[in-house]
Amino acid sequence: MSRLPQWLGGLGSGLVRLGERLEARKATAEARPAAGPTSVTGPTPGAAPTSVATPTPVPTPVSTSAAAPPSGAGPVPAAGPVPAAEPVATLPAPAAQAAPGARPDPVAAVPWGVRVAAEVGWRLLVLAGTLWVLMRVISAVRLVVLAFVAGLLITALLQPTVALLKRRGVPRGLATALTFLSGFVVMGLVGWFVVWQVTENLDDLSKQVQHGITELKRWLLNSPFHVTQGQINNIADKLSEAIGTSTKDITSAGIEGVQVIIEVLTGILLAMFSTLFLLYDGPRIWQWLLKLVPEAAREGVAGAGPRAWATLTAYVRGTVIVALIDAIFIGIGLYFLKVPMYVPLAVFIFLFAFIPLVGAVVSGALAVVVALVTRDVFTAAMVLVVVLAVQQIEGHVLQPFILGRAVRVHPLAVVLAVAAGSMTAGIGGAVVAVPLVAVTNTVVGYLRAYAKEETPPKVSS
Repeated sequence: MSRLPQWLGGLGSGLVRLGERLEARKATAEARPAAGPTSVTGPTPGAAPTSVATPTPVPTPVSTSAAAPPSGAGPVPAAGPVPAAEPVATLPAPAAQAAPGARPDPVAAVPWGVRVAAEVGWRLLVLAGTLWVLMRVISAVRLVVLAFVAGLLITALLQPTVALLKRRGVPRGLATALTFLSGFVVMGLVGWFVVWQVTENLDDLSKQVQHGITELKRWLLNSPFHVTQGQINNIADKLSEAIGTSTKDITSAGIEGVQVIIEVLTGILLAMFSTLFLLYDGPRIWQWLLKLVPEAAREGVAGAGPRAWATLTAYVRGTVIVALIDAIFIGIGLYFLKVPMYVPLAVFIFLFAFIPLVGAVVSGALAVVVALVTRDVFTAAMVLVVVLAVQQIEGHVLQPFILGRAVRVHPLAVVLAVAAGSMTAGIGGAVVAVPLVAVTNTVVGYLRAYAKEETPPKVSS
C-alpha cells in the first residue's frame, strides 16, 4: 500500500505530459497556414494548367517544461515529428454540356465534300457568266472584232518583212509603207485572179456539169447498186426544187445582200487600217496596254506578251507555208488528171487551209465534186486519193516540222474551237479560233511557270 501513492503520482505526471504534447501539436497545426502552404484551386478554362505546390513539413517542437517522471513511474514515449497534412486538390469543374434541344452550327453540319463542291460551283458560275457576257459583247461588235483580229493576223504575217527592211537601213515609215502596199496588192491580185478564172470558165463549166450529170446517171443505171430510173428522176426533182427555193431566197434577200457587201467593205477597210498602225506603231501600242495592267501583274504580262506574239507569228507563217504546199501539190494533181478550173480550185484550197480540219475537208470535197461532174467516177476517185495523200503528209510531216511544238494544239481542242468560233462569228470565227487557242495556251503556260518561280519555297518546320 505504500507504493500506491507513488504509482498514482507517476500516472498523473504522464497525463500532464500527454496533455502538453496535444497542446503543442494543436499549436503547430494552427501555425502551418501562416507559413505559406499553397492552396489548390481548379484549372481556369482556357488557361494553362497550374502545378500544385507541396507544403514543406514543419517539425513539431517538443515541450521540455515537464519534469522527469518520478522513479518507479512507467516509461513515457518520446515525442516524434508530426506528419504533414496531405494537400487536397480540387478537381476541375465539368464542361458545360449543350442543352438537349439546341441545334448544331449550320457550317459544321454541312459535309466537307458538299462545301468544296459549293465553293467550286459558284466560281464556275461566275466564270461562265463572265464568258457569256463577253460572247454577247463580241457578237454585238462582231464586225469590229473580226476586222481587228484579221489585221492582227496580217500584221503577224507582214511584220518580219518590216523588221528585215529596218535592219537593212530603211526608215520605219518607209518600210511599213512598202510592206503594207505590197502585201495588200498581192492579196488583191489573188482575189482578182480567182474571180477572173471563175467568170472565164463559167460557161464551159456549166456545159461540163450537164454532161457530167448525164454520165453520172448512166453510170448509176449500170452500176451494181441497182438504181432505177424512177429513183434518179425523184432525186433530180428534189434537187430542182431545192435550187428553186434557194433562188427565191437569194432574190428576196437582195436588199440584205447590199448590206452584207457594205459590211464586208467596211471590215476590209478596218482590217487595212489596223494592219497599217500595228505595223508602224505596234511596240508603242503594247507599252500603252501594259499601263492598263495592275502593277503587281505587269511584269508577268510583259513577259507573256512577246511569247504570245511569237506563237501567233509562227502559226500564221506556218499556216501560209502549209496552205501553199497543199494548193501547189493538189493543183498539180488536178492538172495531170485534166480536171477543169484546176487553178481556181488550187486557190480555194489555199484559202480554206486557214480553217483547220474543216477547210481541208470542204476544199477537198469541192475538188472531188468538180471532177465527178466534169469528168467521170474514176477521175473523181483519183482526185480523192490525191487530196487524202497530200492532207496526210500535211498532218504528219509538214505541220509538226513547220509549226513546231510551240503552236501544237490537240485535235479535240481544234475541233471544239472551230465549232465554237463558227457558231459565234461564222467563217471568220472559225478562222481565228485556233490561233486564239494557241496563243492562250502559250500565255497560260508562261504565267504558270512565272508564278512558280515567284512563289517562295516553303520552309519545313
